[in-house]
Order: sequence, then structure tokens, then C-alpha cells
Amino acid sequence: MVSSSRFLYFISFASASQNVLASPLSYGLEVLQRATVPDYVKAYAPLVWLHSQEVYFPSDIAAQLVHTKPEIDFSVVAGYPTPLTLDNLDALNANNGTNVYLTSVDDVTKVPVWLNGVKPDDSHKTDGAVSASVIINDHGNGNVDAFYMYFTAYNWGGRLLDQDVDYHVGDWEYNMIRFANGTPTQVWYSQHAFGEAFTYDCLEKQGSRPVAYSGNGSHAVYATSGTHDHTIPNVNLPGKGILTDYTDQGTLWDPLLSAYFHSFDANTKDFSTYDPSYPTAWLRYVGRWGDQQYSDSDPRQHKILGIDATAKFASGPTGPQDKQLNRTDVCPEAKGY
Repeated sequence: MVSSSRFLYFISFASASQNVLASPLSYGLEVLQRATVPDYVKAYAPLVWLHSQEVYFPSDIAAQLVHTKPEIDFSVVAGYPTPLTLDNLDALNANNGTNVYLTSVDDVTKVPVWLNGVKPDDSHKTDGAVSASVIINDHGNGNVDAFYMYFTAYNWGGRLLDQDVDYHVGDWEYNMIRFANGTPTQVWYSQHAFGEAFTYDCLEKQGSRPVAYSGNGSHAVYATSGTHDHTIPNVNLPGKGILTDYTDQGTLWDPLLSAYFHSFDANTKDFSTYDPSYPTAWLRYVGRWGDQQYSDSDPRQHKILGIDATAKFASGPTGPQDKQLNRTDVCPEAKGY
């Protein structure tokens, strides 16, 4: 952990240097400070329990681009860069980027093996798959938000009235921890279209690291194991309901072991890497990480009583850049997450 005296010294030093020509030494110190992931971001990073019956495990972020092609309104985007990589994904923003869907090149009803992701090994690592992204927003004055983003290639939303619902390619869920001078104070757990926040002190932990429980198939993250009724949108109730997430201590995953680390600048709304080997352009991509919701005429699609919210296949999600990375409260605005 960086001591408060060293942190305050750096801030005062940087402020005093704004109107003078920086020496090589001061420039080096400034770069070093920016390029170092705060120790506390790692020390308090969540550990995630995946459900014992999970079949769609954390997935390699880059591999998603190998198995998809960009489409708008079910037509391939003309002239997109090939191969599409994490270093050029933001090029799709020029093509009505928010309307772009990274669409599976395979029929997902055949369940191609890449949808299953990588089960964490005995060391709790998704070996060979970078399946998480840590994004740090330093608000100044010792206030820091660290976002721990979890990626899976496929989502199953569960059973509703004995029907499968909410399958979609690509899935992003996350925790966010708010720090005050290196001390964790609050933790956000994303769940479907919203989530819950808790004080750090009240949470289950392994050592200093808070525990998250990932819903079977849906990957919504909860603070406790058991059943979670989310029939009412944006509300998590204990027990079993019409639409329920199930969590337990199946396979333990340590997202830090296979993660990219970046900082987010709220003024420029841009990202910087802590390691030059980490790709950054993909974080600027504003489109979707999966297929567009299949039309009602698609034989794969099914809706209960024609209600759109009960679609068997839904659209893929937006990525980390759309998760309100610069927020005042620990909870995002309810209009999205």
C-alpha cells in the first residue's frame, strides 16, 4: 500500500511543478506514479465463486473477436479491419458504432465449444484466457474507484415459466470497490440491468478480499450464496421466485490472475494502460459484444405470449466503457449500468 505521506507528497510535488519545466527526475517519478497499479486495488480485489453447475465459464476477451463478425441490422459491416483485434476494435465506432453487434459466426444453438470459456484451474486461474479487466478511476483527494470487469462468451438467463430465456452471446458483469485513501469503503455488485451496493465491512471475505457469487448461467454477481429472486426488474429478493439466480461455492476464480489493468481519465473519457503489452483500443469500442436479438421470424427465437422481455435470445451487452465509470455515488444511475 502506498503510504498517505508519500501520496500527499507526490500530489503536492506535481502541483508545484505545473508552472515550471520538469526535470528528468521529476518526469520519471510522475510517469512511475501513473504506471503503477495501486497495491490496494490488488489487495482488496474480489474473489468469485462460480456455480457448481456452471457450463459457461469466464472467457478470453480477445477470442471473442475470432469467433464473431461485426454486423448492423444483421448485415456485415463493410470494410471492417481484418483481422479484428483488441488493438483495432474501436475502428468500428466510425460505422454507427453503437449499432454494431459482434455476431457469432457459428449457430449458437449448436453450442460451439468456444462458448464454454475456460474453467479456472486448481490455482483459480483461467489459464490461457485473459477473462477480466481492472479499470481504475482516480477522482483525486484519495478517492479511487476500481472496477473489476468479468467477461464470459455466453449467457443463459435461466428458466421462466418452464422456458429458457435471455440467452445471449457475450456477457459483462462486474464489481466496483470505492476506496478512500487506500481503504475500501463500499462495494457494488452488478446484477443484470442494475445491482446492489454494500459496505465493505459487512461483506464475506477471504482474508481482506471480498467474495462475490456468480449466478449460474447469468453470471450476475451477488454478495451471498443461495437463491436470488429477480423477477421484479432491478430488485433482488431472497428465496426462489418466477425468475431466479442460483449461487453456491462451486469453482473459485481469482480474476486478477488473468486480467488487463487500465486507468480511466474522467476528463478525456479515455483509457491508459499500466503495461504497454496490454491492448487498449477495445475499451473504446461502443458497440455490443454479441448478436443482435433474433427477430420473431427466426426459428431459434421464442417469446412467452409474445412479450419481448421473455425472449429466448436477447442482444449482447455493451462493454466496460458503458458501465458509468465516472459516477458520484457507488450505485450507478438506474437507467443503465
